[in-house]
Amino acid sequence: MPEQVGQAFRTAVAEACRYLGQTAPNPAVGCALLDAEGEVLSVAAHHKAGALHAERLALEQAKQAGVFDRVRTAVVTLEPCNHTGRTRPCTEALLASPVKTVWIGCADPNPTVAGGGAARLAEAGISVHWLEESTNGAALFALCKALLAPFACKMTEGRPWITVKQAVNSAGTMVPPEGQTTFTSPESLKFAHVLRRATDGVVTGTGTVMADNPAFTVRHVPDYADRRRLLVVCGQKAHTPEDWLVERQKQFDVLFCRSCADLPALLAKTDALWVLVEAGPTLLAALKELNLWDDWLTIRQNAAGVDHYTVSTRHDVTPLALFPEWARCTQEQACFPE
Repeated sequence: MPEQVGQAFRTAVAEACRYLGQTAPNPAVGCALLDAEGEVLSVAAHHKAGALHAERLALEQAKQAGVFDRVRTAVVTLEPCNHTGRTRPCTEALLASPVKTVWIGCADPNPTVAGGGAARLAEAGISVHWLEESTNGAALFALCKALLAPFACKMTEGRPWITVKQAVNSAGTMVPPEGQTTFTSPESLKFAHVLRRATDGVVTGTGTVMADNPAFTVRHVPDYADRRRLLVVCGQKAHTPEDWLVERQKQFDVLFCRSCADLPALLAKTDALWVLVEAGPTLLAALKELNLWDDWLTIRQNAAGVDHYTVSTRHDVTPLALFPEWARCTQEQACFPE
């Protein structure tokens, strides 16, 4: 794989990450267009359902910039679609362009369309390359898989990717000092809100609602305008304060789940691709017992007040690897509640 193509993949992934949490039910996808010398001419990402796909937007930007005729290579984090949904197939747009070579990060995990896009391009004479098959593409392939993980989970498991976020102090307890709702640093608090922004909803329990009166809104980082997320409360609706519920329903689609065992089926009916669990030890223990989680982020504060991040994952990939905080994470057994 040429060095310029590798850099283009990094750029495409970074652009797609800007819209994590807004694209559902579609996946987050990035695309970069290069000229014959490997110069990046256009970079784009899919913004939200109904908007242009990354490939079409990148080509449109190239036209507007007056560089369309110079385009020769397309680098895409996900196999271009070859079917008509809310928009026309991206394969059509690529075939109608000067593109001669297409590099693909990941195959489409949708079993009904997998391989169709790449095959269509190859049949038309386009040189198609898979990142997975490149001798020097392992790290970039892992990055593209991390970007695709929530959508792939929905396609293969029938439910969103579930990330558990758990904060504990140096003694291993989740209970903050009296009068506080958290004991983590401002930096970790900001990261929590970054994750809220990147995900499609929050899963919590009635115990957390009663104890903390949580808002679950994105506050410490800019949020998408008019973004309405999912909020699933595990427990009985009767145990939830009415005033809290009224306020949350102004910004969330609130659903109740009486049993954790029913959570996968409930989530499967939604458009969510990635949900964040913010709950207390009772709900976390239930999720652990049911193996109903995909990655588990533990933020542990030591006696000196310094936060340490550990991540456990049940797969060979985690979308948490997309964030700068990943550099601080160590991968080990999750700090499961007892």
